[in-house]
Amino acid sequence: MPINPAHPKSFASDNHAGVHPDILNAMTTANQGDAPAYGDDTWTSTFEQKIKETFGPTAEGFAVLNGAGANMVGLALMLGRYDAILCTDTAHIATHETGATERLLGVKLRTVPTPQGKLHPDDIKAHLNLIGQHHEPQPTVVSISQVTELGTCYSPAEIAALAETAHAAGLRLHVDGARLANAAAHLDCSLKAITTDAGVDVFSFGGTKNGAMAAEAVVVLDPSLTDAVPYLRRQSLQLASKMRFISAQLSALLTDGLWHRNASHANQMALRLANGLTDVPGVTLAYPVESNAVFATLPHAISESLRQHYLFHYWDEPAGTVRWMTAFDTTEEHVDDFLAALYKAATP
Repeated sequence: MPINPAHPKSFASDNHAGVHPDILNAMTTANQGDAPAYGDDTWTSTFEQKIKETFGPTAEGFAVLNGAGANMVGLALMLGRYDAILCTDTAHIATHETGATERLLGVKLRTVPTPQGKLHPDDIKAHLNLIGQHHEPQPTVVSISQVTELGTCYSPAEIAALAETAHAAGLRLHVDGARLANAAAHLDCSLKAITTDAGVDVFSFGGTKNGAMAAEAVVVLDPSLTDAVPYLRRQSLQLASKMRFISAQLSALLTDGLWHRNASHANQMALRLANGLTDVPGVTLAYPVESNAVFATLPHAISESLRQHYLFHYWDEPAGTVRWMTAFDTTEEHVDDFLAALYKAATP
């Protein structure tokens, strides 16, 4: 659906936003002259050092092209041919990656229904009886999303509890961190607090949804897994030839707190939008607002009227639940204009 020129701001996805000026400047700087390919450049060395500064000296960062690819490389490090991944039924790897995990990695996804998109230690324990049964794919990895697909966040303590339960059973913990920055901004903690310090083994660090153009990273915290990454990244078609342009973006995000400023602003705009819904009749929040996502339930007639002017998607169309996303470049005026249009649609 095209966006009405009078209301050009999309609320469908943070992927719809442009590129932050500081990141564009970093790419322009990296564009001066020639540089070795496939990561043998100074920008990639800088990025790799910033990963260590951010997540700890044992952290190893590997730039990749997109979030699904980051998940495939990160998960492949920890899985064998007859293994299984435990994840929620709303997990991105289970719902929006076209079966890439099963097709490319050849493993089983064991999904768990969750009311707010979050796994709990008991969800892991419920599957441990499968270990050693040769009729069943073997639980090997627990994968969570931070932020979850429902916009909620795991606290550092919740992640640590999952890691402790997984490790006690010989499993590893993977985090899909496409919106990791938004989670840290909401929790008012460091990126390290919800990864390294919480016992995570492998995670992705998302840049594209936080102001980058096409930049993600796989970060490995378990040293025993690091050696395999270059080969799996290449095999998974995630090794960029002109990697300096990806590394420059990620380095810019990790410089002077840009990742936090972008994510915090996006979160604040989501809260502004959510708080404004209290004045709109017939609209209720479906889930807590803990990131840059607002899930709301409203009559279809209101949604369809609003969709004539703004781009956004249904999350659960039969229930009337929609998802509204904000980004680093969403302004207060964008939100207030959206709320005014929503109020008009709800009170014709």
